[in-house]
Amino acid sequence: MNISSIVVQTIPKFLDEVVQSLKDCEVCDYHLHDEKGRIVITIEGEGVAEELEKLRVVEAIPHVIAADMQMAYSEDELDAHMEVINNQDVVPKMLNDDTIEAKDIVYNGDLKNKDLEGFAKTFDETKDR
Repeated sequence: MNISSIVVQTIPKFLDEVVQSLKDCEVCDYHLHDEKGRIVITIEGEGVAEELEKLRVVEAIPHVIAADMQMAYSEDELDAHMEVINNQDVVPKMLNDDTIEAKDIVYNGDLKNKDLEGFAKTFDETKDR
């Protein structure tokens, strides 16, 4: 189970409306807000992909300017990925495979301008490798 905190931003004149929409929304739990339009919520999901789906629902609420994950907790997922990391070679096998061309090696380290849903799906499938 993943749990992530999200800071939602709106402008003060729409604050009450957005807070009520978040309270009524079934994808998140409302916690608090301030007079500047900052609202703190949490979402839960079985994996990163489910959390991103819920984040997209929050982002689509009218008058939401931004909704950004701030902190995430994922003990089971972290344990599974740490096991994969600890049980693999220091240098990935594909980098020592002379039959694979460099252009075919996929780099997943840069998250800027990344398809996060696609990345989450690949990330969630890591435990199967």
